[in-house]
Amino acid sequence: MKKLLLSLITLVSLASLKAQAQGDGISQLLKTAPGDATKLINAYADPLFKGFGTGLNNGWTNTAKTKGLLHFEARISLSGVFVPSSDKSFDVTKLGLNSNIRPVAGSPTITPTIGGSNDMNPATLGIYNDQNVKVDEFKLPGRVTSIVPAPQIQLTVGLIKSTDLTLRYIPKAKLSDNIGSVGMIGFGLKHNLMDDIFGGVGGKLVPFDLAIAAGYTRFNYELPLDVKPSGNRVPDAASTTKTDFSNQRFEGHFSGFNVQAIISKKLLFFTPFAAVGFNTAKTDVGLRGNFPVSNGLATYTVYTDPVNINKNSISNFKVDAGFQLDMAFLKFYASGSLGQYKSVTAGLGIGI
Repeated sequence: MKKLLLSLITLVSLASLKAQAQGDGISQLLKTAPGDATKLINAYADPLFKGFGTGLNNGWTNTAKTKGLLHFEARISLSGVFVPSSDKSFDVTKLGLNSNIRPVAGSPTITPTIGGSNDMNPATLGIYNDQNVKVDEFKLPGRVTSIVPAPQIQLTVGLIKSTDLTLRYIPKAKLSDNIGSVGMIGFGLKHNLMDDIFGGVGGKLVPFDLAIAAGYTRFNYELPLDVKPSGNRVPDAASTTKTDFSNQRFEGHFSGFNVQAIISKKLLFFTPFAAVGFNTAKTDVGLRGNFPVSNGLATYTVYTDPVNINKNSISNFKVDAGFQLDMAFLKFYASGSLGQYKSVTAGLGIGI
């Protein structure tokens, strides 16, 4: 189950980056030089970064009620984060690319992001020399998906003083040579305020539970790459000492922090809840190793660690609402979230 879920996530979420990170794909992007390649990848994959960060902050809890001492619950859930219309495309002329990189005649300047529309044609960029003669061109990638999935796998244990501790963990695991390796770690706390307010008898005096919760998650992804020099080209004078391409890889580190206030009311086996909070997410991704890029002649130039994107992708307030169904030791969860990116989450759990 875990391997199937993670395979789905990495295949759908990172398929476009993988497609652009092999053979001619990454060479095409790097033809614009590392600075321009970083700008293009950042603009294209921005919805993936925001969506994945948003999803990592979901699924921590579906009730304000805390567990009894040493009671536990294990759950697995999945979020689908929707790319808004404002992030479905970008204008390549607004990225600040080098003046010798621009759309070719007849190409659109507005091009889809990873979450773009099916009916939008990607831009084709030309590379021009100082005499304004086009020496090469390449087409940007198109849409992959407008819904970004993100996993939550966690174990919650009840502590003293109406407090729960939640741990998220996936050991680093290689799914396959084509998909790469994933891993995740996270931790969270939830505290029921009613006992603090009413001295241990809150549940008897008010008809609801009220809690505060916070959680942090870090998801790591690594994909080995194999980009070799094309044709019979040889390294240029500046690259003769950097011809080891065995260390190529794509690395991605996605982290999210979420804090919220939760209110809920248990009605037999059904518990509706609502929450308001603030969440942030950070993205740190890049191409690591030596990458050969043809310069249009009989030689190639080697760039080391050519793409680095490190930024805060999400920082906003959000509102959650949903429910939890308790069926003996089996539990079902579902919720929706309104924020910079809208999302839905559903999952299953077992516990006492």
